[in-house]
Amino acid sequence: MAGVRVLVGTRKGAFILTADAERREWKVDGPHFPGWEIYHVAGSPADPNRLYASQSSGWFGQLIQRSDDGGATWQPVDNTFTYDGVPGTHQWYDGTPHPWEFKRVWHLEPSRTDPDTVYAGVEDAALFRTVDGGKSWHELSGLRGHGSGPQWQPGAGGMCLHTILLDPVHPGRIYIAISAAGTFRSDDGGVSWKPINKGLRSGEIPSAEAEVGHCVHRIAMHPSAPDVLYMQKHWDIMRSDDAGASWHEVSGNLPSDFGFPIAVHAHEPETIYVVPIKSDAEHYPPEGKLRVYRSRTGGNEWEALTEGLPQEDCYVNVLRDAMAVDTMDSCGIYFGTTGGQVYCSPDAGDHWQAIVRDLPAVLSVEVQTLS
Repeated sequence: MAGVRVLVGTRKGAFILTADAERREWKVDGPHFPGWEIYHVAGSPADPNRLYASQSSGWFGQLIQRSDDGGATWQPVDNTFTYDGVPGTHQWYDGTPHPWEFKRVWHLEPSRTDPDTVYAGVEDAALFRTVDGGKSWHELSGLRGHGSGPQWQPGAGGMCLHTILLDPVHPGRIYIAISAAGTFRSDDGGVSWKPINKGLRSGEIPSAEAEVGHCVHRIAMHPSAPDVLYMQKHWDIMRSDDAGASWHEVSGNLPSDFGFPIAVHAHEPETIYVVPIKSDAEHYPPEGKLRVYRSRTGGNEWEALTEGLPQEDCYVNVLRDAMAVDTMDSCGIYFGTTGGQVYCSPDAGDHWQAIVRDLPAVLSVEVQTLS
């Protein structure tokens, strides 16, 4: 039966929400790993039964969990991350291996074609990959070897590599984003990297032409138009039409251009979604009204989507990995809040419903379309 599976990571466990193609009635399964921070849960596009979860705790450290049955059962995989074959190390800025205990894995990005290949973005910022389903993880050290690492700075949430985009059209092309360093691109499968931040402006950076140092919150693209990138920055919604070589602002008529997530409609490459919050100091919706904003023109012109969302006394936030879309014929849009609500719009944002309320604070939302 066709339907969707929504994978939710929270401060105190993971939840799996399922519905049929109508997306009206939902079943809630969880918590999995109760009491643990689950920063990200991701499903493989190549195998709907293969799931990966980033599980962390200040007491017990970082684990990667894997499921081969759609989340019914889980098992930890080998969590030894290596640099040049040396377990428990990573490349430091001087190019040498250093011992490293991860603070957390922020983001997991499975390959589009191989369920055993997954990329992991971690804190402090580095990029790892497994090609054996999590049995071993190896650093793609060309990123730290680029030479700009000493200029990277932690954002308010830490120095995290939080976004990984795998280009489905250009073999070997990968985009990543780091807070607070900026966006980088590899065209050779992660061997070498270059910063792609031209056009970004950050008031706290003295040079307007700074190569790195920008606090990028999230980047997104549509698979059919991978040279067009969208960015939610620490202030400003940005767009690139040349694979990140240059950026221009498309914040337009938004009530605030500060926020964390950005997403693209599954079937309309020029339709994008953001959730503005008041400021970098006040992480809640302007006027206490929870509004998703949609642009059907790739930016500049935005409309507020409010039907079914609280329009008074709402002071939640939506974090960078907590918004996703499905690929049903009528594209569904999903987001989770720090107040523990997960919302779904089965009609591309026109109407919203709360799938579930009163979860722990939501850290991530991903969606699998099931056939």
